[in-house]
Amino acid sequence: MDPSAEALTFPPSYAIQLEPHLPPLQPTSSSGSSGGSPLPTRPFVTLTFATSLDSSLALAPGVRTVLSGAESKAMTHYLRSRHAAICVGVGTAVADDPGLNCRLSSPPGQPAHHPRPVVIDPHCRWDFTAEAKVLQLARAGRGLAPFVVTAVREPPEEKLQLLEGCGGRFIYVAAEPGAPEPASGDGAGSTRLRWADVLAAVKREGLDSIMIEGGGYVINSLLVAPDSELIDSVIITIAPTWLGQGGVVVSPPRTIDADGKPTAPLRLTNVSWHPLGEDVVMCGKILR
Repeated sequence: MDPSAEALTFPPSYAIQLEPHLPPLQPTSSSGSSGGSPLPTRPFVTLTFATSLDSSLALAPGVRTVLSGAESKAMTHYLRSRHAAICVGVGTAVADDPGLNCRLSSPPGQPAHHPRPVVIDPHCRWDFTAEAKVLQLARAGRGLAPFVVTAVREPPEEKLQLLEGCGGRFIYVAAEPGAPEPASGDGAGSTRLRWADVLAAVKREGLDSIMIEGGGYVINSLLVAPDSELIDSVIITIAPTWLGQGGVVVSPPRTIDADGKPTAPLRLTNVSWHPLGEDVVMCGKILR
């Protein structure tokens, strides 16, 4: 980690174009509702990621692949400044050692807003240490310690102490019905957490908005109905490159119609396109 990593800027003229696809600046209070409207049970959800022209996130599983240009990278950090939390799966945490903070420059005298990292790790297989980038940033006051969502009731004590010592915590969420509950430190199996339960747990922590960045398994699982109905906004950076076959691809499973023929599972609506450097950013909402 480079402690002197430069601050990024994102022009207001670009930021205003994203506004229709972002959570409200004033989040809903968790202490009550106005006008008798029920309080939301989940945060505002933005699905956002960078992809190649062949819908790949990375050259291969576990291979860190840079796709975004400087302008769209700054946009990503602007999005982080506008969300209470940022979510990745354990595969991304293991492969990339991400910082998950916000490097957007702030006005003089105004502290930076950092999103709370949320790592989905059903089996507690993220073997983080004190040298993990996200924990270094938290100790330095340049980010927040992560909340780790897991199906393990009793995480390893050394991980628990390390996480809580930086201001993070483990959040227990029961595994999907029918799936075995993993034992502490169990790195095998395919235990799945239900998105509705994960998002409800995030909301109970007082986090009113969350941007979900990856990786491939996390994104594809969220794009499967009915979980796709939980997405409020989609913001995708498209880089002018092909990564080729064998990469980590965003491609949710097709659906089958009444005649047994495959159909497209999802479509976006209210779509807008925004050139940023050599990249193009597409914004939209899931067609209900």
